[in-house]
Amino acid sequence: MDYDDQLNRAIEKTPEIEGSSDRFDVPEPDVRQEGKSTVYENFQDTVDTLGRDDDHVVKYLQDELGTSGHIDESGRARLTGEFGQDRIADAVDEYTEEFVLCDECGLPDTRIEREQGVPVLRCEACGARSATSS
Repeated sequence: MDYDDQLNRAIEKTPEIEGSSDRFDVPEPDVRQEGKSTVYENFQDTVDTLGRDDDHVVKYLQDELGTSGHIDESGRARLTGEFGQDRIADAVDEYTEEFVLCDECGLPDTRIEREQGVPVLRCEACGARSATSS
């Protein structure tokens, strides 16, 4: 049996691997306007799904949206100004890409650690390390 025959046989016997998005599904932001503020109602659910510190996420949102904000006693993020659901969803997606998903394997099994004072995204699934901003 030559190489091509062996390769074809191996490909035929390899099971299909189906990806599933059920494992990591960030909830769509539920936002509403309250006066001159935008209230991110399900902020705590988002933070829990991302597995990150709520202060880190709200600081990122503030920087991305160019506004100030805080987390109220109910766990909702209150952002000064009017921001639509799409704009906040885009910012959460950008946060997820930069601070949650592994650059190598794409899995969300990561932690932010400091190595010699530099923040590093460490993947617990594949062991990859990548520098990230604070």
